[in-house]
Amino acid sequence: MTRGIYITANDKVTEQTIALLNSIRCYDADTPITLIPYDDNYQAIADLLKKNYGVKVYEDLAFIDRLSQKLYEIFGEGFFARPNQFRKQACWFGEFDEFLYIDTDIVVFEKIIDNLDYFKQYDFLCCDYQHSGGLTNVFTPKILEDEVFKEEDIQGIFNGGWWAAKKNLLSEQDLYDMFAECAAHPEYFDFSKKTSDQPIINYTILKRIPRRFNIVGRPGEAPGSWAGSPQFKRQGNVLFDPNRNQSLQYLHWAGIRIEPGCPYWDIWKHYRYLQDENPPQDPLLQKSGGQLRRFLQGLKLTLQGKS
Repeated sequence: MTRGIYITANDKVTEQTIALLNSIRCYDADTPITLIPYDDNYQAIADLLKKNYGVKVYEDLAFIDRLSQKLYEIFGEGFFARPNQFRKQACWFGEFDEFLYIDTDIVVFEKIIDNLDYFKQYDFLCCDYQHSGGLTNVFTPKILEDEVFKEEDIQGIFNGGWWAAKKNLLSEQDLYDMFAECAAHPEYFDFSKKTSDQPIINYTILKRIPRRFNIVGRPGEAPGSWAGSPQFKRQGNVLFDPNRNQSLQYLHWAGIRIEPGCPYWDIWKHYRYLQDENPPQDPLLQKSGGQLRRFLQGLKLTLQGKS
């Protein structure tokens, strides 16, 4: 039985990817990591990740292209804002018997692969409070009105940036069938914020995998993980959630541009330049309407419960 981590990246997100890999390797030197190229512009980041972190590229690149293209075509050209997000579905068919998928706009604060120990009782894992925001960014009320799901099913909603599963729980045909089912009912899904894969993968998991577990539901709960949550405090090189009196397992800048002045910039910068004795100085920041709007947007989402 093999365990490993999948990421998707291209050369455009090199800085984010370095921060993520530095954080993973800070706590775990050995777990294998495989890169699923986000597009054809990945050679530079692949070489860097192989040299510095032992990351391999997914072996069957032709399969990734075929899978993502067919999933994209089921909905039709132009439907999705970021169709390449579907390339991560290759996770189901890769080399690892048990796998964790992580977006590159994340840094971790522990040996993150150990969360897969929950597979003794479950087949699919997530670890976030996306469900506390209700249907937003995943489904529309129509999905409840038509009784596709019940209210208790909605508690299984998760963020697509961090999830874990077992290989071959879904077949390639299962994915095509589920995407076709979703394409027949676009009115069930909330794409208002230009999400692509999150509503569809949520629908698929809720329909096809009953033995699911959200780690934040463990005894004693678990800390938040979203960088838009303002309550986290830095303790050394990790963040602490005073609302739950626990250290964070990871931090996710979902929907937030990682740049000087963004929430928890200092912690991201720490991991980005973990091996650099002379990290660059931040540019002088000026207060701007754009920064204020981003802060207010983050505060609004926090009040909606996405912590």
